Amino acid sequence: METTKTNLGTDETVAVNEEAKKIAVIGYITLIGLVIALVMNNEKKLPFASYHLRQSLGLCATGLALGVIGLVPILGWVINIIGIFVLLYMWIMGLMNAINQKEKPVPFLGEKYQAWFKSI
Repeated sequence: METTKTNLGTDETVAVNEEAKKIAVIGYITLIGLVIALVMNNEKKLPFASYHLRQSLGLCATGLALGVIGLVPILGWVINIIGIFVLLYMWIMGLMNAINQKEKPVPFLGEKYQAWFKSI
């Protein structure tokens, strides 16, 4: 297993296992990818992968909540449409952070996701 080191700008340099990076990226790709990544990480509990799996699970929960809100006519539809664009932005940022080996929370709710899903 190969380990690479990245410089996170003002943050400290962190060693990231290549397997952890792969698990983190897989976790952002569809709901099935999240389930596969959770199973893969369940055996080893890699900290970098766990961090991004919490972020991805939070994004899925937010998407589910937006879907429920979208059932409400007119106002719910407006909130849903705006929320989907914000969720897409958050998802792209999370995926880019995983690819670039950064433990940076997604915008807006990333810190909450870490607190809500700390058992993962």
